[in-house]
Amino acid sequence: MIRSVTSVFAIAVVIVIGTLFWRSHSHSIELTAAAMPPLVQLHAMAGVEKLPVQDIDDQSLVYPTPKK
Repeated sequence: MIRSVTSVFAIAVVIVIGTLFWRSHSHSIELTAAAMPPLVQLHAMAGVEKLPVQDIDDQSLVYPTPKK
C-alpha cells in the first residue's frame, strides 16, 4: 500500500514539474518570435537587392535520350 502511494506521489510530482517546465519554455518562444523583425526589413538590412541576378536552368523535365 505504501509503495503504491509513493509511486502515485512520484508520478504527480513529475507531472507538475513537467507542466511548469513546458509552460516556462512556451512563453520564451512566444517572446522570441514576437521580437523577430519582418522579412522585408531583414532583406533591406542585408542588402539583398544589391546581389546579382542568377539565371537558373530548370532541368527538372530533361530526360536522357535512349542510346541506339
